[in-house]
Amino acid sequence: MSKGISMFLGESKEGNAMKQPLEITFHGMDRSDALEDAVRKKVTHLERFADDIMACRVVVDLLQKHQQQGRPFGVRIDLTVPGRELVANRVAKEDVYVALRDAFDDMKRQLEDAVRQRRGDQKKHPRELHGEVVRMNADEGFGFIRTPDGEEYYFGRDNISGGRFEQLQVGTAVQFIAQVAAEGRQAKRVSLGKHHVA
Repeated sequence: MSKGISMFLGESKEGNAMKQPLEITFHGMDRSDALEDAVRKKVTHLERFADDIMACRVVVDLLQKHQQQGRPFGVRIDLTVPGRELVANRVAKEDVYVALRDAFDDMKRQLEDAVRQRRGDQKKHPRELHGEVVRMNADEGFGFIRTPDGEEYYFGRDNISGGRFEQLQVGTAVQFIAQVAAEGRQAKRVSLGKHHVA
């Protein structure tokens, strides 16, 4: 078995060149064209999130075999972007492609976070909407709110904050946080409003 085999790859297939070539290293196992191709594709995918990747080093490792535990594979990714060094490590028993997938999924999340931080993007607080109750089913504990633009939002008894469900009736002005779920538009944190709804 070959140890420490390295492949240096210059440009990704998309034509984006890193400042340093992509480095793929195999430890404890033979070099694999299929694995190299999989790594290249995953790095190209990462470049879609950040076109200023300076360096990327991927180590694929056949780890020491433990008694009756199969062959564990490890994948380590070291990625350099301006001002940051990102590292992802994953181990999978007997399937190097699972370790590769998990390591690159982790790296993608880290890279997205780093790009957001560089742009200064912050988590935005949900915007509060205003509306009025247009339908109620007190027995079942739910109702609907209509906003001035005509959109309707479902709410249930457990979505009321700062008041009681029984205080609401058709025509009551409310404010709420909108959420789109699989079931449709929903109103969360519904509270009585003292504003006029046009």
